[in-house]
Amino acid sequence: MDGCRFSLLVLLIVLAAVLIGLASAHPGPEEEMEIEYNYGSNLGSNKWGNLHQHYETCLSGKMQSPIDIDKNDAVLNETLGSLIRKYTSANATLVNHIYSVGVLFEEDFGELVIDGRIYTLKQMHWHTPSEHQINGVRYDAELHLVHQAYDDGIAVVAILYQLGRDDPLVSALKNKLEELADDDKCKKEERAEIPLGKFDSKLIKIKPRKYYRYLGSLTTPPCTEYVVWTVLARVRTISNSQVEMLRAPLDKPYKKNARPVQVLNGRKIQAYYDQITNPLGNE
Repeated sequence: MDGCRFSLLVLLIVLAAVLIGLASAHPGPEEEMEIEYNYGSNLGSNKWGNLHQHYETCLSGKMQSPIDIDKNDAVLNETLGSLIRKYTSANATLVNHIYSVGVLFEEDFGELVIDGRIYTLKQMHWHTPSEHQINGVRYDAELHLVHQAYDDGIAVVAILYQLGRDDPLVSALKNKLEELADDDKCKKEERAEIPLGKFDSKLIKIKPRKYYRYLGSLTTPPCTEYVVWTVLARVRTISNSQVEMLRAPLDKPYKKNARPVQVLNGRKIQAYYDQITNPLGNE
């Protein structure tokens, strides 16, 4: 076995071990591929529930994500309050998850507090195009910030992006993303991970005055439910070249890695906005 394949195998084994530890509610959030799946026609998202009994929730679940957020149907809930987060900095690694490109935090990067419950930020990753929609609009990219509570409960903050100016976060990772995509030694496996050193929390700007909250699921197998989703109302910008940069390390079936929106099944979407600093409810 050549060095590249061995390194990738070791990485997958390590990731699988970590994800198994989170499996009771959310394996990080996307489980390493015990059973192969993708977004193409053969193993695409409409067939995930039939691939393996472990993925059955993808088909039978009643609280699946992503969803289309209808602003008119969202219920204002002032008691939700502003997002309470305390991010610092920590060593991080840029990773090709096969199904997405993401950043794993090797240390305690900080926390998010929802309803008095503390969730620690574990990783973040991108989907292109966006998975969530607002009023039927699918955007060009979506960033998921994945947090885990002490009891393995999961909370995800989603940020939507439309084409426009460069996103500062992706700009800061430009050289490393290119390195991840340009490693010819591993060919299709590509270089699985690249150390980033200390990752500055200032690159993740989350000061939303408006957001949407609902109870959903993982957006990849095993589609585990009871994930607390917070979708920021403000749509940020990302350039077309940056979208392609996020897709470059991925094989063809994963370059467009967005699951279609799922049925609400009676779920209510809550909305919060700061009425003092933002009386019109716009970000």
